[in-house]
Amino acid sequence: MDPLSLSLFAWQASMVFALRSASLAFDPMTASSRLADMAAEKHTAFTAGWFDAAAAMASGARPDQVAAAAIAPSRRQVAANARHLTRS
Repeated sequence: MDPLSLSLFAWQASMVFALRSASLAFDPMTASSRLADMAAEKHTAFTAGWFDAAAAMASGARPDQVAAAAIAPSRRQVAANARHLTRS
């Protein structure tokens, strides 16, 4: 996990948070269902990360590889959300 990738992940996550917060503020009628979708998306990514980290540990991976496996699903989801939100 190189520092540049982690920095990009942090920047994308904050951008997604800001853009989604603004869109929810401008359209509060759909906020409830959209918030539920966002929560489910996070649970899915964190669960996948947990399983990926467990598999990496079971295969004898180094700690940095286990951490990379744990964060990979969240990084992919955040990057996809950032692409989607900046295209809209």
